[in-house]
Amino acid sequence: MDHFKQISTFVDVAAKGSLSAAARAEGIAPAMIGRRLDALEERLGVKLLQRSTRKIALTNEGITFLEDCQRILADLENAEAAVSERSANASGHLLISAPAGFGRQHVAPLIPSFLAQHRNVSVTLNLNDRVVDLIGEGIDVAIRIAALSDSSLIGVKLADNKRVVVASPAYIKRHGAPASLDDLAKHNCLAISSEGSQRGWTFRQNGKNVTLKVTGNMVCNDGAVLHEWALGGKGLAWRSMWEVGTAIESGRLVTVLDEFAAPGNDIYAVFAQRRHLPLRIRAFVDFLRHAYAQPDYWRNT
Repeated sequence: MDHFKQISTFVDVAAKGSLSAAARAEGIAPAMIGRRLDALEERLGVKLLQRSTRKIALTNEGITFLEDCQRILADLENAEAAVSERSANASGHLLISAPAGFGRQHVAPLIPSFLAQHRNVSVTLNLNDRVVDLIGEGIDVAIRIAALSDSSLIGVKLADNKRVVVASPAYIKRHGAPASLDDLAKHNCLAISSEGSQRGWTFRQNGKNVTLKVTGNMVCNDGAVLHEWALGGKGLAWRSMWEVGTAIESGRLVTVLDEFAAPGNDIYAVFAQRRHLPLRIRAFVDFLRHAYAQPDYWRNT
C-alpha cells in the first residue's frame, strides 16, 4: 500500500507542478508529500525530481518512470471501473481527434463497427495533423503517433509503429539502393513539409538518433501524396509502416537502410486525466487496441 501511495503521489506532483499543490489537493502537509517522494527515490535508487522551493523538474529517469506510472494507474482505474460498471452500457457523444492520414485509414473505417456494438454512443471524428489541445477543445480522446510528453494527459499504447525508407522496385533498378546515410545525398528524397518548413528524416547511427535534412525535387505536406509518388517510382520516401506495410508485403515498395532504422513512434490513444473516465472513452480505446492487436489487421488494411 505504501508503494502504491508513493507512486500516486509522484504522478500527482508531476501533474500539478509542485508539492504544495499536490498536498492541498489531498488535504495534507507538503512535508508529507516530500517524505513519500524521498522514500520512493530511495527505494528505486534514482532521482526522479529536481526540487526547489519554487518549482520541480523531472529528471530523465523521472520522465520515463512517469509514463509507466500513468499507464499503470490508468489501467488500474479502468479495471476498477469496468468491474463496478460491468452491467452499464456506454452512452453519450464521443469527440475523437486523429492525424489525417492515419485517421482516414485506421480510425474512420473502424467506427461503424464500434457504433454497432455501442448503439447509445455517437461519434464526431476530427482529422488534422496538428497537436490538439484536448482540454481546451473538449476532445475526449486523441490518437497520436508519438511518445506522450504532457504529464497532464494519459496515454494508452494501441500498437507498435516504425518508420522505414521505401522506394519502388523500378526506382531502385534505375538508381540503385543507398547503402549508407551519406548515400541519401545522391537520391531524390520525397520529403514532407509542415507549416512551411521541411521535416528531416531520423535514423539510428553509432548508438544515437540523428536527423538528416534530405533533398529532392518534390515536397508535399500530405503523406498520402508522398506514398503515391514513391509507388510511382519518383524517389525515396520515409514513411510509417502503418501506411506502407501493405505495399511492402505486396512488393510494390521495398525498404532500404533498415539497419539505420530509429526507434518507432508508437501509436497511442491520449485523453485527459479524470477520476472517473466515461465508459464510452474506455470502450473506444479498448476497441481500437483489440482491433490493432489482431494478427492480420496490418496486412489487410
